[in-house]
Amino acid sequence: MSDALRIRTGEFGRVALLDMDRSLVRHAHPHCHVLLKVDGADTGFLVGDSVAKLTDEQAVLVNAWTPHAYVHVPDAPRTMILALYIEPAWLGRFRDNWVAARWAGFFAHNGGQITPQIRKLAIGLASSMVHAPIAIAEHERLLGDLMIAVIERFTEWRSIGTSLREAAEVQSVDWRVRKAIDLIRASPGEINTIERLSDAAGMSRANFFRVFEGSTGVPPRVFLNVVRLEQAVHISTSTDMSFGELSDRLGFSSQGHFTRFFRDHTGVAPSQFRSTVRIGDIAEAFRL
Repeated sequence: MSDALRIRTGEFGRVALLDMDRSLVRHAHPHCHVLLKVDGADTGFLVGDSVAKLTDEQAVLVNAWTPHAYVHVPDAPRTMILALYIEPAWLGRFRDNWVAARWAGFFAHNGGQITPQIRKLAIGLASSMVHAPIAIAEHERLLGDLMIAVIERFTEWRSIGTSLREAAEVQSVDWRVRKAIDLIRASPGEINTIERLSDAAGMSRANFFRVFEGSTGVPPRVFLNVVRLEQAVHISTSTDMSFGELSDRLGFSSQGHFTRFFRDHTGVAPSQFRSTVRIGDIAEAFRL
């Protein structure tokens, strides 16, 4: 059983220190996603159609909305992973054009060799989260330094544009797909079949799949699951809603189905995710 040792959430997105010994299904995130090994066995992630190695010297880099999966080798040792899910808008506070982290192609490759500085910052952040859980300001400073080092190492950030790229992104999404996306975001729990989305878009099922993936980079089911997961994370960590009620709201047939979905996407059950996040919430209260 995988464990979430620490999870921090904030305007930056979220940071999770995970002790992994089980696979994760193919999924995606609306974040700039960086995976760094802290301890344990070397491993890897399937990013798109290729495997990216995760070792002491290699990071895994996943662009927003890029499908990826973690395939744990049965009986292999556990791997402690620092998983960063970073909001592009937060990155824009460092440099304006870093909001381009919301687009495909921000990272040109799905992995690369880290510098000693990146390794030191990753280990320092993980250690501080474990041993100094109330040092919230230190966590956020280390995270900022870490993301600056990662982006300067792995992107052509000096040549990334902003307004033209954003305009191109907006224009690239078919208006019929936008209708389906609006429906997903408004009520993901009411989408019980993909046919409901293709009907709302006024398209055949086959054509809808083709145009949707061409516009977003992911199939409609993956997009729906991203929205369901992000809403589950937000509601479970910011409210006391029961998991039974949350399961119903997000359209799962049973709480057990919801728990499996959450675990298959994050590595841990929603109850552990909530309790681990609240370690950080208690720390924040002490700081205040």
